[in-house]
Amino acid sequence: MTAQERWACPITVLPSLPGPEPTTSLRQRNERMTMLADEVDVVIGVDTHKLTNTAAMVLAATGGVLEELTTETCRAGYTALLAQASAHGDVRAWAIEGTNSYGAGLTRFLRAQGERVIELDRPTRTKRRGGKKSDPLDAVRAAREALSRPELGEPRTMGDRGALSVLLAARRSAVEARTAAQRQVHALIVAAPEGLRARFSGRTSRQILNIALRLRVCAEHDTETNVTITVLRSLARRIRELEAETDAHERAVSNLVRAWRPDLLDLCGVGPIVAATVLCAWSHTGRFRSEGAFASLAGVAPIPASSGLVVRNRLNRRGDRQLNRALHVVVINRLRHDKATREYVDRRRGEGKSDREIKRCLKRYIARQLFRQLEASPNGLDGL
Repeated sequence: MTAQERWACPITVLPSLPGPEPTTSLRQRNERMTMLADEVDVVIGVDTHKLTNTAAMVLAATGGVLEELTTETCRAGYTALLAQASAHGDVRAWAIEGTNSYGAGLTRFLRAQGERVIELDRPTRTKRRGGKKSDPLDAVRAAREALSRPELGEPRTMGDRGALSVLLAARRSAVEARTAAQRQVHALIVAAPEGLRARFSGRTSRQILNIALRLRVCAEHDTETNVTITVLRSLARRIRELEAETDAHERAVSNLVRAWRPDLLDLCGVGPIVAATVLCAWSHTGRFRSEGAFASLAGVAPIPASSGLVVRNRLNRRGDRQLNRALHVVVINRLRHDKATREYVDRRRGEGKSDREIKRCLKRYIARQLFRQLEASPNGLDGL
């Protein structure tokens, strides 16, 4: 068995879910891989920025540039871009960089008008002499890149998915700030005057926080002690506020997930935060051409690295790292609480696999399981 087969092999001891098969027929793949030039007359590449959008209208048949235009990032600018693009043909597509960042407003406007939008990653910029940069050239490059791709990406939806994305970002920020404040508290205690440091000796993190909240400045203390007390109390209050903020975001995330896709929470090891992370990456039915593409986005599909007669695969460290982390959380939960998963681990250990390799196989299986669950549900378009 090759390394690639060992990575992709199904876990037979775990129950399979209904849904699309991981492979498709050659005819279906050929239908999906129709080049964009066969479907549209004009491709509008857009290089997005905070204040302006630069668009290049490119003829699909030849790749020639018809027109270039720069507008402001507002509704009037979006309308001007659409009006100018309409002058070059009715059958068109938009290739936009950063559909979830600087290009979010334009993407939302175009989709509301029924326009076809293609999502492009920020391309690798070629080295320019003297560090020069040209937005029109980047826009042309975006259009031609869309014309050259056999598989085209769709932008993520807004609606429930957009709301979950905002809540997850806010929660992540609050958790990171809380962790930083907790580290500061522990660092201050280590270097605090002896009389103050003794009050925290042998205490847990929760007890340390409660003691810090009750500290008071006294006239008999020296300046260093009083300042340290003031800062510790301030940090403790900040931690409490951040904990309350985190809890509020988690409740909002849980409510949205239960209203949109409660079936995900029935899967072993999947909680509201993991489900929300998966939904933000998946977005809607049909966005991914196969479960392999979804696994590649999650960074759990091996990268072929064969050379001559040597067949091997490298670990994929790219993709959506938040999604990869969510799959890792599911693996850890199943290892602790799922008997079938533990039996699978024992069997694979007997075959000589390391714990790391086993976890990678589990993450690959879970990506397949989640994808089938998402695609099989009749409510897959609720996030639109």
